[in-house]
Formats: sequence, C-alpha cells, structure tokens
Amino acid sequence: MRFLLLPVLLGFTFIAHAQLLTGIWGGIRTQHAGGCFPEYTTELHIIYMQNNSFLGNVYSYDNDRYTKINFTGKYNPLTKRMVIIENAVLQYNVPDSCVPCIKTYELTFSKNGQADMLQGEWRGHEMGNNHDCQPGRISLSRLTKSIFPVDVYQNDTLAKLQKDLKLERREKDLVKTIAIDTSFIKIELYDNAEIDDDTVTVFLNNTLLLYKKRLTGKPLVLDVNIFPNTDYEVMMYADNLGRIPPNTSLMVITAGRKRYQLHLSSSEQKSAVVKFRYEPPDKKP
Repeated sequence: MRFLLLPVLLGFTFIAHAQLLTGIWGGIRTQHAGGCFPEYTTELHIIYMQNNSFLGNVYSYDNDRYTKINFTGKYNPLTKRMVIIENAVLQYNVPDSCVPCIKTYELTFSKNGQADMLQGEWRGHEMGNNHDCQPGRISLSRLTKSIFPVDVYQNDTLAKLQKDLKLERREKDLVKTIAIDTSFIKIELYDNAEIDDDTVTVFLNNTLLLYKKRLTGKPLVLDVNIFPNTDYEVMMYADNLGRIPPNTSLMVITAGRKRYQLHLSSSEQKSAVVKFRYEPPDKKP
C-alpha cells in the first residue's frame, strides 16, 4: 500500500503546483538588436489549465503600442519548465515599420523569496511570413492585478454558438455578492425542490458556459479559475419556466474551505445574478 501511496501523493503535488500557474504574470521582455523595441512590458494571462496543459493570452506593450496574442502551452512539474507557443494575433497596434512576432517561450518556474517567477528565452517569426524575429529574454512575476481585461475560458463549441446567439434582454436580479479567498471555485446548479424540467443558459462575465441545460437532482458543474482583484458575474438565464413557474435553482459555490448555498429564481422578465471577487491577502516578507 505504501508503494501505491507515493505516486498518488506526487500526483496531487503536481496538480496543485500546476494550478498555481493560472493567473496574471507581468514583467519585461527584451529583444536583441534589430528588433522594433529593445524592451517591452509584457503581461501573460494563463486562463485555463488541465493535466499540465494550458492556454491564455499574452500582451506586449510600449506606451500605446501593443499586441494581444493567444497561446497554448505545456508544463513539466518534474523540471519546472514550460513551453508556450503563440497561435494567433488577436489585436495589435504597432508602427508601420514593425510586424507582430509569433513567439515560442521556454520558461522555468522558480521562487525568489515569496515571489513566483517565470524566466527564460523566446524566439519567433513575423506574422504572415517565416522571417525570423530577433530573439530575446523574458522575466515575469505573479501580479495581483491586470491592466488588461481578463478573458473567461470558453471552448470552441460554445464560442461558435455564442457568436450567433440572440437572447432577449432581461433585467438582472442580484442575489448576492461574495468575497472569496481562493483562485479556484466550483459552481454547482441543481433544480430547487421539485424537478419540473427547468432549463437554463449560464454566462460568466457575458461569456456563455452552459446552454439550455436541464436542471435535475444531479448538479451542472462549472470549475472556474478566478483572477485576483477582478469582478465576476454569473447570470442564470431561464430558457423556460418548467411546469411550475418561475425557473428556480439551488446554486452551491465551493471556494476553498467555504461553501455557499443560494436559491435563485429567474423568469421571462428577470435573470438571477451572483457576483464574486477574489482579493488575495498581501504577502509580506
């Protein structure tokens, strides 16, 4: 039994370590001579992570010049090394003489005192061609606040569905605002009382996460990565009122060691809303 226990404990350690990478990282990215700028301020958002694979967005900027590029990556908890591969330029504003660079980063996770660090090198090619960019180095530390909007992870199917989704406008009914002390929460939705074929569509910060799902005694589950000092809003939109109006549900939120049970009611006029915000405690040396 003890020989089986060690791999299990190691597995939990790796999962916990990988989850710690989710969030906001900021610092400086340098570029060798010949690049557009010798130095860029960079902000990295790792918005979703599972099985040591992750995705997110990276912002590089210098005053009003910037690029926003999405990426995928892989983390090795044994070596504490990660590879980030940028995929597509989403937005940019650069001088006419410059071309956004699609980059690959090779980084190592470390701690400097209580500070989490990601450091390493990058290389890449120009957007739209195979011309190499001048490479450079990058050094990032964890941030408690982003200067850019924080995206919510959404899979490709839901993103495509939301693009053509048209819902009638309804008033928002705020049920509760919750201050949480962890960056990972679980949201469970059950039918409240009698199961009567209520179906709901759920948004997080206007991002579609559940579409026309039936509420039952078995929960609809959302595992959400929360960025610090960012406001979040869960909205439950009633697709129907079931056999017994209005559309009612029990929402259970698990945030670390705390658990919240909320009774929500949505109608053809109002959508139930729950707000929450994660404010991490200040780390003092």
